[in-house]
Amino acid sequence: MNLIPILISSIVAATRLGPGDHTQTLRHDGLTRSYLVHIPPKYDAKKPTPVVLIFHGAMTDAAITVRFTGLNEKADKEGFIAVYPNGTGRFERLLTWNRGNCCGSAQWNNVDDVGFTRALLDDLAKATNVDAKRVFATGISNGGIMCYRLASELSDRIAAIAPVAGTMGTTTCNPKRAVSVMHFHGTDDKFVPYKGGVGDRSLASIKFFSVDHSIQAWVKADGCPEKPVVASEPKKVDDGTTVERKTYGPGKDGAEVILFVINGGGHAWPGREMKIQFLGKSTMNISANDLMWDFFKRHPMK
Repeated sequence: MNLIPILISSIVAATRLGPGDHTQTLRHDGLTRSYLVHIPPKYDAKKPTPVVLIFHGAMTDAAITVRFTGLNEKADKEGFIAVYPNGTGRFERLLTWNRGNCCGSAQWNNVDDVGFTRALLDDLAKATNVDAKRVFATGISNGGIMCYRLASELSDRIAAIAPVAGTMGTTTCNPKRAVSVMHFHGTDDKFVPYKGGVGDRSLASIKFFSVDHSIQAWVKADGCPEKPVVASEPKKVDDGTTVERKTYGPGKDGAEVILFVINGGGHAWPGREMKIQFLGKSTMNISANDLMWDFFKRHPMK
């Protein structure tokens, strides 16, 4: 009896992940990298499953972002796999992403975070049944900026993005295909200013691009109409914020660029109460989690 095929099958089966929370590691570009995986209770390993990558902000990590965003709960309800990659840094929980001209040691050491994301997706596909046409990315601040870089440089793997409080980190974008974008940003963001420049509470003297720069670059790249359809979101609570939606589209292959302008909003995740007041107000008039998931469902890779 040849035991080798049985042994190989056992090893492969042991690497498959089931419902629950998992920590995965891999080697890339000489570094040991890690990411957290949350698989919903109704996950069926026989069916291709959508994936949402969630990138943490600067000087935080994946574990903090799980609590900060609340996307595990959305994953359980909607049936997608939530993945929280960890950046790099000299200290365990003070990590950053290299988006080109920011941030921290990830930039100083020219860490290949785009290559890491590609390697992560390859690694994840060995352990779960990933729907390659429905891999999406979101993140806040430095993590939102990272989403823009992935949309430009990894458009063959990322179907659509939804950055929160993070603008594009480059002068131009060069995707291989149209990538739909949904952006959330507060007008009172003191870290990544809505109009660009150095934030009053920025952790570094980084001159950020404006929200308008990001939106116009992707409107052009996606072939969307230059003039948006503008609408005010219903005011559900009196929390000092109002929300305006600007929709550009459709563009190439049905692509859309949608901006949520959160008047009075700070450096926060819409729909989540902020326990750190230093970040500013978080609007409760919209839910970023609900809006981005509906958006992602409309924009799988063609």
